[in-house]
Amino acid sequence: MVSDNVLGEFLKARRGRVPPSHAGLALPGRRRVAGLRRQELARLAGISEPYLTRLEQGVDRHPSPQVLRALARALELDADATAYLLSLADAPDAERPVESEVSADVHQLLEAWAGSPAYVRNRRFDVLAANKPARALGPMYEPGHNLARDMFLEPAVRQLLPDWPEIAAQTAAALRAEADPRDPTTARLVAELEADEDFRRLWARHDARPSRDELKRFVHPVVGDLALRRQALTVGGAEHQVIIAYQAAPGSPSEAALARLV
Repeated sequence: MVSDNVLGEFLKARRGRVPPSHAGLALPGRRRVAGLRRQELARLAGISEPYLTRLEQGVDRHPSPQVLRALARALELDADATAYLLSLADAPDAERPVESEVSADVHQLLEAWAGSPAYVRNRRFDVLAANKPARALGPMYEPGHNLARDMFLEPAVRQLLPDWPEIAAQTAAALRAEADPRDPTTARLVAELEADEDFRRLWARHDARPSRDELKRFVHPVVGDLALRRQALTVGGAEHQVIIAYQAAPGSPSEAALARLV
């Protein structure tokens, strides 16, 4: 089911994660909420409590950028989460299409990287195209798979990634930051993933952080340990399509193992 109050849910969730002591609001006695009370957040952000109530309840869905930035500061959001918050207010109510067609030029580029695993995904983390090394690296890189679904619902992926807890947290945060919460297919995906306890816990945090270039480790069943640098490249002319490519350090054991894989 598509949420009709994404902005309000985000504000309430992140309000619950700010310790009152961080804002100089520590008070004696017991508190019924772990984070900031609504009136405390409103005061820190310089807005009225009734207005914040309307935002959290979804009555007002289009606050100004100035109000959102004030809320971001009060909620101690980083740059990625602030950008996500701003996008929630700017997003139109209508469903936005998700690009699913990969151009012939991009297919040709993937095949030209014969020694490096590379694939294309959309903002919903559907794999749209992949070269042979990527498909050999892991089953989740097969076109037609969804990376988030495989991350949480396929036991083999947990075996493949020795840093699975960290990668899973990054995946949930990236899915929230990049996917359109108003897209019905995205909503169905999230509902399916909520069958997994780890996903429910991570999704409830409302972390929002796009994918980053990083070193990723694999324990491959055929070639063993791999440490590959991941690069993310935006596809020009195709909104929200990203090429993900993996490379091993020159002369490293991972380079030799990757050569055996491909």
